[in-house]
Order: sequence, then C-alpha cells, then structure tokens
Amino acid sequence: MAATSEVLKVISSSPGELVPVFQAMLANAVKICGATFGNLWLRDGDIFRLGATHGGPQAYADYLISQDVWHPDPRLWSGQVLRTKDAFQLADVAAAPTYGDKQRQALIELAGARTLIGVPMLRNNEVVGAIGIYRQEVCPFTDKHIELVTNFAAQAVIAIENTRLLNELRQRTDDLSESLEQQTATSEVLKIISSSPGELEPVFMAMLENAVRICEAKFGTMFLREGDAFRTVALHNAPPAYAELRRRNPIVHPHPKSGLGRLVATRQVVHIADILEDQGYLAGAPISVAIFETAGARTILVVPMLKDNEVVGTILIYRQQVRPFGRGRPDCGP
Repeated sequence: MAATSEVLKVISSSPGELVPVFQAMLANAVKICGATFGNLWLRDGDIFRLGATHGGPQAYADYLISQDVWHPDPRLWSGQVLRTKDAFQLADVAAAPTYGDKQRQALIELAGARTLIGVPMLRNNEVVGAIGIYRQEVCPFTDKHIELVTNFAAQAVIAIENTRLLNELRQRTDDLSESLEQQTATSEVLKIISSSPGELEPVFMAMLENAVRICEAKFGTMFLREGDAFRTVALHNAPPAYAELRRRNPIVHPHPKSGLGRLVATRQVVHIADILEDQGYLAGAPISVAIFETAGARTILVVPMLKDNEVVGTILIYRQQVRPFGRGRPDCGP
C-alpha cells in the first residue's frame, strides 16, 4: 500500500513525465520483491525500447543503453509475455538451455542474474510494455511477488495513458490558443478596415504588425506588385538602415534567384532558413544582399498575395537569427 501511494505521488508530481514514474515503480518493485535490479521496456511495433532501469550493475546498464532496442525472442521472457500476455518466471537463467545466447551472456556475465520474472504491461489486452525483475541468486519469486509486479505494470499503463491524454489536452489547448490569437488578429484588422474605408495604409500596417507578432518575427515588409516590379507599401519594426533604404528606393526589381523572384515564378510560399546559404544571396541578388547587410535578416518567410491565381503583392517577415519558421504556435509558416 505504501509503495502504491509513493508511486501515485510521483505520478501527481510529474504530470506528463514518464521516466520518474517508471523509476519509482521499479525501485519499489525491486525492494519489495527482494530482488537486485529491474528493467522496464516499452513496446514499439515489433521491438522493445528501454524505458527505465534500476539497481543493475553499471556494466549491464551500459550494455542495455548501447543496444537501444530489444527484439523479443520466443525463447526469452520478453517473447513469452508477448505471446501469452501473462507473467513468466525463469528459476535459473544459467540452467536454461534454450535461453538466448547473447541475452543470457549479458544477464549472467554483466548482471549476475539467475532468477527472473517478466510481467506484461497490458492495455486493451495488448502488450504495450513489460517489466523484468531479477535476483542474483537462484531463488524463485512467489505468487505474491508476481501479483505485486503485475499491479505495478498496471499502474505503468495508467501513467502512459494519462500522459497521452495530457499531451492531447495540451495540444488542443495550444491549438485553441493559436486559433483565438488568429481570430483576435483578424478582428483587429477588420475593425481597422471598417473604421478606415478607402484607406489601405492602416490596414496594411495592422496586417503586418499582427503577422510579425504571431509568428514571433523581428520585422516585416509588404510589397504590392507593379508590372515586373514591387513597391514598398508597409514596414513594421524594420531596422533604421533598412527602413531608410526602402524609403529612398521603394521600388524593388526581383532577381530571379531571390526569394521574391522565386515567389513570382512559383506563386508559392518561399521559406529561406538562412539567407547566407540561399541561392539569391549567393548569386548576389541586390534585395537578398541588402536585407542581410542593412537589416541583419537571416531567416525569411515570403508569402504571396494572390488574386485570380496571380501575384499582386507579398508579405515578408524576418528573423535576425537562424530559426526557421514552423507549423503552428509559436511559429508560423509553410
């Protein structure tokens, strides 16, 4: 009862964190069963991955970590519990002629294991993991010990399910927060549109400001297309040198290899992870060179404004460090 209470405390104090829960379960199972060490494995398709280990010799722990994955062998306890979905006990590892050579060698020579029990972790009657408990002497575990480890296995499954549900809830909360943030930004722009009929500049400024804020960018620009060129119509938080450049030279002729040039050719979003490695900068495209030298831009997102599938303008947002834009909050992008 005290062991269960201790594990429940760890679960409540570590929401969404499975390793401390698994460690607490193994520590209690090993102690109460009079064992020497234990391992917890998580199933990943046709293999098991080490979820936690407790009390084993360092050489054996290093071996387990180096293996990364464990392939269930029908001759081994892992294969047995996977097949039967029931606990399995091996009274003497050294005396089992059919026990896997490589695993037996590691258990005997590195861990000194002799007696073991393996218990499946079941969810909806499917094996999602397993717990192995070991003694370094030939001393079979009792039915009470097996029942105890089975209870710990059930708690491990509950912890896994709780973590899954918590992560889903967090994702939904993030999605809702992102949706509300986007709706708020849209509402702000619509208010400006309704309060400034016929005036485009405040609308463009509001759009640009919200895009920069929501995407956690440093600054942004908006261009409208005029034939084969683009005219600067809005800037938000642009560095002074770049703002002055765009004031003196508001018209931009896109180089075909620049982000803006590629946007015109493809009508698709162009994501430049690092301007210094981009083909436009390497080709000496004036707009690419200028945005780095006058504004310190490194990561850039170039988004087309389309009407009847034709590019009529573009919004560009910039970061001054190499940090690509991603999907969803806190980033945005392609």
